[in-house]
Amino acid sequence: MAAFVTQPAPQFKADALVEGQFKEVSLSDYKGKKVVVFFYPLDFTFVCPTEILAFSDAKAEFDARNTAVLGVSVDSKFSHWAWTQMERKEGGIKGITYPLISDLNKTIAQDYGVLLSAGVALRGLFIIDADDKQTIRHITINDLPLGRNVEEALRLIDAIDFSNEHGEVCPANWKKGDKAMTPTFDGLKAFSSK
Repeated sequence: MAAFVTQPAPQFKADALVEGQFKEVSLSDYKGKKVVVFFYPLDFTFVCPTEILAFSDAKAEFDARNTAVLGVSVDSKFSHWAWTQMERKEGGIKGITYPLISDLNKTIAQDYGVLLSAGVALRGLFIIDADDKQTIRHITINDLPLGRNVEEALRLIDAIDFSNEHGEVCPANWKKGDKAMTPTFDGLKAFSSK
């Protein structure tokens, strides 16, 4: 089954680099947490380190939202390790703070619908809820030259949390602290009249 919003996320188990060590990681390891799974094309490239480091630099923000971040590419765990040994100013990703998963056989990227025929993944981002089914709540897929916005991922996690807690819906450009609305015509009228 392909990845689809409102459906359980495709499960996976794979080798990963976690805090400098090789470990096996599975999606089920993160039950009870929200999970951001993001795919990037390849190690040692150009847009990728900017995204990987942006997610790492925001780790405290994700932690505060009970959210794990998992990066995935079709590279080997050894390639991940080598890249984490390079300083940021040299194009490396030294000091990243979350697992980088090796999808060497490309099955995870294929299951999530982001694998290109060239054998690399598009920039897919999947936000998975903390519910028992690990339901996908959000998907974005960018073309290779287009980097993602970590602040937008955090905003969407806030919206998921708010909607789960209050049963209200979050209108366009909603951010934490803004008014939401009851999903009824009266709720829309009340929101629109402000």
